[in-house]
Amino acid sequence: MKSYIITFLIAMVPVAELRAAIPLGVVQGLDVREALITALIGNLVPVPFVILFIRRIFKWIRTKSRRLDRWIARFDEKTMSKANRVKKYEAFGLLLFVAIPLPGTGAWTGAAIAAMLDMRLKRAVPMICLGVVIAGLIITSITYGFTLI
Repeated sequence: MKSYIITFLIAMVPVAELRAAIPLGVVQGLDVREALITALIGNLVPVPFVILFIRRIFKWIRTKSRRLDRWIARFDEKTMSKANRVKKYEAFGLLLFVAIPLPGTGAWTGAAIAAMLDMRLKRAVPMICLGVVIAGLIITSITYGFTLI
């Protein structure tokens, strides 16, 4: 049970997400499929909360500290530069962005982009979910071989 919980929690962490959670789950003794499913669920849990609350949280944090304000300004700038690529293709662009398992892409960044583009939850969440599934399959296939899926 401990392996499932750790895999689930690591998948929820920004930056680590699936890229770290799937291999970690397997190293801890989970079957590849179990690690994949656990990581997918863990990675998707924060998505609706990020979409709904990230802008309000950032607005509040910016009033508390100059240092944090500068950090959030850089994060906003970086995210908006990625958002411009997504904006062109809207929901499908969000799907593609999340599906590519590279640093700086994934469920957290995709959800932040959706929030900054004012995408509706019912439009953004399915695209992010599908993108996370594709990314998970890609990571699993590259790491453990295509025959295991």
